[in-house]
Amino acid sequence: IFEVTEKAISDLHDWISALPTKLSDSEREIAHMVLKEIRHRTEFLINVGLDYLTLSRLAMTLSGGEAQRIRLATQIGSQLSGVLYVLDEPSIGLHQRDNQRLIETLKQMRDLGNTLIVVEHDEETIRAADFIVDVGPGAGIHGGEIVAIGSLEDVLNSPRSITGDYLAGRKFIPLPPVRMKGNGKFIEIIGARCNNLKNIDVKIPLGIFVAVTGVSGSGKSSLITEILYKAIEQQFKKTNTNPGAHDAIKGLENIDKCINISQDPIGRTPRSNPATYTKVFDDIRSLFAETIEAKSRGYDKSRFSFNVPGGRCENCQGDGVRRIPMNFLPDVYVKCEQCNGKRYNDETLLVTYKGKTIHDVLEMTVEQALNFFENRTSLKRRLETLAKVGLGYIKLGQPATTISGGEAQRVKLAFELQKRPTGKTLYILDEPTTGLHTDDVARLLEVLRSIVNNGDSVIVIEHNLDVIKVADYIIDLGPEGGQRGGEIVVTGTPEQVANYPTSYTGHYLKPVIEVDCKRLAKIKQKNKEN
Repeated sequence: IFEVTEKAISDLHDWISALPTKLSDSEREIAHMVLKEIRHRTEFLINVGLDYLTLSRLAMTLSGGEAQRIRLATQIGSQLSGVLYVLDEPSIGLHQRDNQRLIETLKQMRDLGNTLIVVEHDEETIRAADFIVDVGPGAGIHGGEIVAIGSLEDVLNSPRSITGDYLAGRKFIPLPPVRMKGNGKFIEIIGARCNNLKNIDVKIPLGIFVAVTGVSGSGKSSLITEILYKAIEQQFKKTNTNPGAHDAIKGLENIDKCINISQDPIGRTPRSNPATYTKVFDDIRSLFAETIEAKSRGYDKSRFSFNVPGGRCENCQGDGVRRIPMNFLPDVYVKCEQCNGKRYNDETLLVTYKGKTIHDVLEMTVEQALNFFENRTSLKRRLETLAKVGLGYIKLGQPATTISGGEAQRVKLAFELQKRPTGKTLYILDEPTTGLHTDDVARLLEVLRSIVNNGDSVIVIEHNLDVIKVADYIIDLGPEGGQRGGEIVVTGTPEQVANYPTSYTGHYLKPVIEVDCKRLAKIKQKNKEN
């Protein structure tokens, strides 16, 4: 039974399908129903793109998208009808090859007589929907309205819908005018054998934007996060991280540091927020401490911190909310009745800057704060990095517990952008487009391109074709997931990968590049005529 649980689901399905031929007539009769059930259940898992997982895989090592698709496969197996299912971005972490299978599975559930509400940014899924509700037009305070509702045609023809603009091709992420060549230096991973990697050698050019691609489970994260990042951490920071199995890494002298911008939370408590993480709050507290009111009362910078006693509300200890443990359920947070969610005591809130208390400032969005602090150069520069990564709508004091993984990743990116570029920094991002609309992806790509233009290097693990097509260099792993993956399929520019016959990524990338070339040709023709 141990050997069976160690098999990938696709291999298990093949083994179970072939098993009846090895059984006697009586054994086949006894096992018939059990084998049929196992075969059906493995088929459901394969159809939602999880063929590379093993049955023995620990639940805590699954990504959010994988866990969601396992639950989805369970529901298909139950064959229920008349159920309302709500799915939040089921395509997360899925390669385009598996996306179509997922859509077919969703349609299968619909045809059983169920209703499916899917929250999604993926173009293929949106186009496959029977009915679309487009919310916007922008994010945060700029959103909250129904922009378009109805069929795909209705959304395409809606003048206010940004989603419609991208679906109709009125807006698009263009190909870069030139592919950057890099600085001629490389990092080379030799003999990578972590998880399913097949003792591969990988040469990563520096000073450019590199995309690591491949079907789900092909070994992308094993190569970049488990081997490269952990090995760099071990060498540069002397940490006790254990990198994945490999022989050697050459070229680390070509970088001075490596920053892994993950989707992990920026903090675990309501006291953590974008302002504290990006150090914006340090400048704001200094500003309040400089006011005449604060000086007359003898308040210093620490008075305006909600992490230490003094100015904070002691009933909630500066959280603004109180945590109520629910034992077997997730904890519940309720607004503090003493400070009414303001985090500070009444004496601290008597101090104002330009008519606003420190609580009022924390309630401002990044955009509002940019206008409010426009004469404060240092503060404005820090806030501009948050706006640049598309977080203009987020509140400065928004608790970390309410920030999504994609937003947390962009807060971290904004913090790193505040630092002076050295030209020797390596940035690693694992699926940064998770939870992002195409318009936000365009903004993110501008930021990543600015990092490369400063001479630094960017490695992105990604399935999103809009990101892959603008990369300078692609490392495509595969050909399949799990034990049938872990090899290099092709490396090169997006154009070279698109023309490689056995690359799944290339197969889906080619039409995207062709459409973009036609769009650019039309724009050039129009400009000539004008």
